[in-house]
Amino acid sequence: MKPNNGIFLLVTMVTLSWSLSIKSLNAATPSAQHPTLESNWQINTLKSTPSLRASAVKKGIAWVGGTGGKIFRSSDQGVHWQDISISGFCGDIRDLEVFDKNTAIAMSVGSGEQSRLYKTENAGKSWQLIYSNKAPEGFFDSIDFWDSTNGLLLGDPVDGFYTLLKTTDGGQTWRRISKAKLPNILNQEAAFAASGNTLITTANNSAWIVTGGLSASAYFSKDLGESWQRFSLPLYAETETAGAYALASNSLGDIFALGGDYKDRSGNYANIAKFNGIQALPHWSAINAGNRGLRTAMTCQSNICFLAGKTGTEISFDHGNQWQVFSNQGFYTIANEGELVVAAGHEGRVAIYKINELDGNNNINSNINSNKPNQTHNE
Repeated sequence: MKPNNGIFLLVTMVTLSWSLSIKSLNAATPSAQHPTLESNWQINTLKSTPSLRASAVKKGIAWVGGTGGKIFRSSDQGVHWQDISISGFCGDIRDLEVFDKNTAIAMSVGSGEQSRLYKTENAGKSWQLIYSNKAPEGFFDSIDFWDSTNGLLLGDPVDGFYTLLKTTDGGQTWRRISKAKLPNILNQEAAFAASGNTLITTANNSAWIVTGGLSASAYFSKDLGESWQRFSLPLYAETETAGAYALASNSLGDIFALGGDYKDRSGNYANIAKFNGIQALPHWSAINAGNRGLRTAMTCQSNICFLAGKTGTEISFDHGNQWQVFSNQGFYTIANEGELVVAAGHEGRVAIYKINELDGNNNINSNINSNKPNQTHNE
């Protein structure tokens, strides 16, 4: 189900100084409840200003995708962005699965055949349509792969069950997981496309999916997606547009569910939970990350994790257990490889952050690039 952009409350901001790129600043007067670390994003605005919902980093190459079939690629840590959009296609890219410097799959969303998979093997110089949804009520939500050949796709319900497709040949062909292996959908439960994070594959042939609505749930598979077990989620789920919008894992392999309500983006509600799987009774527990609204993406490097939504970003220095405000700059999607963090959001905004700009005291080094605005390059 495709969430529309909601109206969110504006936070008090200091006056921004603009150059060809935008330097990120924090709120002028952070409240005692939400102290803000000093942070500097290198932010560019891409041409045609698409709403960017997909991001990935692989082999030092950053990729982002969004509305209008737009896909951009950077090989120099966000200084230059090359437009590698899918020719003749104007759909909404919500997920990117990148395998190496040249090979990637882009997933679009929409009813019926607007939900598609395109693949490139030449760094985006050309894209091949490899799969499209044929069911009128179908709607793709997320894809993820264990490796270059084995992956899963989550889609909205068809014939009364969530659509779970599996590939063993790099996305060229897909098989639907047997409906007999899936739990029945709960009353007023729904899957969200959001930023392509409602499905993740994990170690030991495992995978997770999350759903929203009034019956927000998490589903776990330990056999490459062939069968699934349900867990309830302690996230805000008081409306049909609330619930889980994303999944993530930290460097320890812990699993997190993120969410909220896109019609109340800045609401004060539980927006992150962690799976406790080593206890006698495995379950999900809510984590207090400040309750600053809808969160749709999370990424981790070693002990450091970033949590992102349109209303702001948080940071954790202990693998995602405790959080503090990182910036009032907000993004729909965030990803990293090593020290390089890439985030993207509305109106073509794409941002770069280097984790090595954090000092040894768990603070942001505000001196780095503080007086050196970066030039925006769009190609």
